[in-house]
Amino acid sequence: MKRKSLLVLMLALALAVSGCGNQDDKKDSGGSTNETEQSDTENSTSGEITIVDVADMFSDRDYETDYDESKSAVIELNGKSASCDSDAVKIDGSTVTITDEGTYILRGTLDDGMIIVNAEDADKPQLVLDGASITSETSAPLYILEADKVFVTLAEGTENTLSNGGAFEAIDDNNIDGAVFSKQDLTFNGSGSLTVESPVGHGIVCKDDLVFTGGTYSVTSSAHGIDANDSVRYTTAAITIASGKDGVHVENSDDTSLGFVYVANGDWNITAEGDGLSAGTYMQIDDGSFDIVTGGGSENGTKSSSDSWGNFGGGGRGGMGRPGGQMPGSSRMSMDSSSNESTDSSEDSTSMKGLKSDNDLLVNGGSFVINSADDAVHSNNSVTINGGNLEIASGDDGIHAEDTVTVSAGTINITESYEGLEGLHIAVTGGDIKLAASDDGFNAAGGNDSSGMGGRDQMGGMGQGPGMSSSSNGTIKISGGNIYINASGDGIDANGTLEISGGYTVVCGPTQGDTATLDYDQSATITGGTFIGTGASGMAQTFSDNEQGVFAVSCGNCSAGTKILLEDADGKEIISYTPELDFSVVILSTPEIVSGESYTITVGDYDPGTFEAN
Repeated sequence: MKRKSLLVLMLALALAVSGCGNQDDKKDSGGSTNETEQSDTENSTSGEITIVDVADMFSDRDYETDYDESKSAVIELNGKSASCDSDAVKIDGSTVTITDEGTYILRGTLDDGMIIVNAEDADKPQLVLDGASITSETSAPLYILEADKVFVTLAEGTENTLSNGGAFEAIDDNNIDGAVFSKQDLTFNGSGSLTVESPVGHGIVCKDDLVFTGGTYSVTSSAHGIDANDSVRYTTAAITIASGKDGVHVENSDDTSLGFVYVANGDWNITAEGDGLSAGTYMQIDDGSFDIVTGGGSENGTKSSSDSWGNFGGGGRGGMGRPGGQMPGSSRMSMDSSSNESTDSSEDSTSMKGLKSDNDLLVNGGSFVINSADDAVHSNNSVTINGGNLEIASGDDGIHAEDTVTVSAGTINITESYEGLEGLHIAVTGGDIKLAASDDGFNAAGGNDSSGMGGRDQMGGMGQGPGMSSSSNGTIKISGGNIYINASGDGIDANGTLEISGGYTVVCGPTQGDTATLDYDQSATITGGTFIGTGASGMAQTFSDNEQGVFAVSCGNCSAGTKILLEDADGKEIISYTPELDFSVVILSTPEIVSGESYTITVGDYDPGTFEAN
């Protein structure tokens, strides 16, 4: 029988753990979120997440699909020509211009022509596509020039097509660059289907608000699949997009309060060379089904975005940076050796994120499968996950926010990432998180860590408290939820402070490299919840303060699959855990560890030792 000697390095220390491996006895201690914990989380967030008033997103008219054919103008499309008996419809060869409010039913095929809406600015015409196929070789088959709002209804059971032939030539002062091009508000509804093809431009372009309340869509484009200025609002529709740039791109450079994406529900299938869904201001998703592949998927990721925050060294200590050496925001920097000046070549780089918002990004529900070359979920401000099921494979970060990542509910499974969750602040109050990361599992980055030491005691022991150099202000707060981290770097890396007050956290880290189960600059406290952590001993830290018992022990070289067992004096099992990676350090903490009581820690096949908690 092989005996492994355990050295108890710290008792009753504050401990934060995220883990990997098999949990034989999963105990959820403090997993619920109380009002105090939620308030603390909100106070730690510098930006407030936008809450959309759904009542303002869709009008009653957006949902109206009925029409009376006897009171409508029927436009018959006849190859190279068209016919209609309405005075509001002007026909010039294969160009059909609608000039007044009313309902217009389009049927047939127009081989090389255009439907133009040029009505009064208070008019709200309805276009019913009833088996219509329209191609324009050199422009947009549907061009909305003037109206208050236009409604395009897909007649039940019909298939319709709007396609560009491969060129866009100017016909007026507007830069028409999409198969559907609208200067005004545009709503798509109905229960039929529409195929949009744009081999040299965008699929659907709207310079105002773009709304979907029904129908089935297939958009293929060399540029953005959907490009809107003010907003995209989506419910009860199904869309498939294959795009050479972003699947959906919404941005208003003139009014920063506009440029948002709101999804109430519906189905999305997006394959994009750029971002999947990109919002210039905020994005809110309440429900829906999303299947998103960007940049060819995670295998094409550069894994090079943001560990250079505050001059942090990434991918290893000593300031070596992430693979690819890319600065935050995916802006590549090159150094001119003759002038020693940095040249920003960001115009040559492409953002390939799954969900991206320049401001807040809020997910309240939905089902997501995201395979992205860049971050799967990204915000230049804050990300909040209040529900939903997210399956993520990322070539960079799983979830990234420049300010705060908050998880309060839902299920997150990150099968591949550089760093799992990254933000200046990370707050977990609930939900289930399982992640695999080639670097850090959780990374809160802030301040200036010029030493690249992460605040560790560099003597090779398990240190407590701040390191040699620290001015970081990142925070990680775990007050609930179930967290499972398998990280090849640090399990939890707080460039600032770590607080654990609830939840069930397991961290499984490697023994190779300059890594640790916990890495913090200023302090790490544990006042509640269960923490189980394994990893390397060379740069190990444990909690600097605690209100419940903590065991931090060194166990030599232990192989993956070695069972860790904590029992009380009566032989009652307190913690049982089997790591998936080799380890040399074990950190355990749970409210069931009582000061002054004796406990036995068994690691694999060895004679147990008995220790007293204090």
